[in-house]
Amino acid sequence: MTKRWAWIVSLCLTWAAMPAAHAQDASELAKKLANPIAALISVPFQFNFDNDIGPLDQGSRLTMNVQPVAPFDLNDEWNLISRTILPVVSQEDIFPGSGDQFGLGDTVQSLFFSPKAPTSSGWIWGVGPVFLLPTATDDLLGADKWGAGPTAVVLKQSGPWTYGALANHIWSFAGDSDRKDISSTFLQPFISYTTPTAWTLAVNVEATRDWKAEQWNIPAIVSVSKVIRVGKQIMSIQAGPRYYLESTPNGPEGWAFRATLTLMFPR
Repeated sequence: MTKRWAWIVSLCLTWAAMPAAHAQDASELAKKLANPIAALISVPFQFNFDNDIGPLDQGSRLTMNVQPVAPFDLNDEWNLISRTILPVVSQEDIFPGSGDQFGLGDTVQSLFFSPKAPTSSGWIWGVGPVFLLPTATDDLLGADKWGAGPTAVVLKQSGPWTYGALANHIWSFAGDSDRKDISSTFLQPFISYTTPTAWTLAVNVEATRDWKAEQWNIPAIVSVSKVIRVGKQIMSIQAGPRYYLESTPNGPEGWAFRATLTLMFPR
C-alpha cells in the first residue's frame, strides 16, 4: 500500500520550493478557494491517512478524494455549483482477516444553487440536493446504496477571514437490501485566515452522525496552504494534521494527516 502512495511524500517535501503566483492575484484566489461555492473551477486531490482502525486498532487507510468543483451560470443572479467527491482508497487490516483492498469508494455529488451577490450583510449561501452513488469497486469500500438528501452552505468573508459551515443529510432509498440503510448527517464548520502573500491557515471540523448506529465520527483539522504557480498552472498546496475528537467503535482514532493539491482554473 505504501508504494502506491510514496510519491505523495515527495510532493509535500517539494511544495515550498515552487514559485509563488503574483501576490495580490494569488491572495484573491486563496480566498476564493476558501469559499466552497465560489465561481472558480478547481480540481482538488485530497490525500488522507488514517490508522488505528478496527477492533484491534491494526488497520490503516489511505484515501485520495478527487473533488472537482465546477460553477455554471444560470442567469444574471444565480450560479449552480457542482461539487463531486470520488474517493480512491487503499486499506489493509480494517478488521481481522480482511486483508487489503484498493479501488474506488462511493461518490458524493452535491449541487448548490447560489446567488451571485452576497446578502446586504455580506453572507454568501447556497442550497441544493446531495446524492450518494454506489461507485465502490469492493464491498469493503462502499455501502452499496443509492442515497439523496438536502445540502446547504453559509459563509462570510470579511477582510482576510472566511468563516461559515457546510451541512448535508443523506438517506438511502435503494441498493443491496442485505446492506444496512443510511441516515447520515455531515456538519463542517470552518474558519480560515488568508495573508496578502496567499498563505492560508484553516481550522475545520468534519462531524458525521450515523443515526442508524447512533454514533459520531468527528475529526478536527488544522492546515496551512499556499497558492503557487508552476509554469502556467496555478495551484494550491495544503497540508496539516487531523485529530479524532470522537470516533466510531471500529473507526480510525488519534492523529491522522491530510495533504491536498488543488489545480485552479480562474475564469
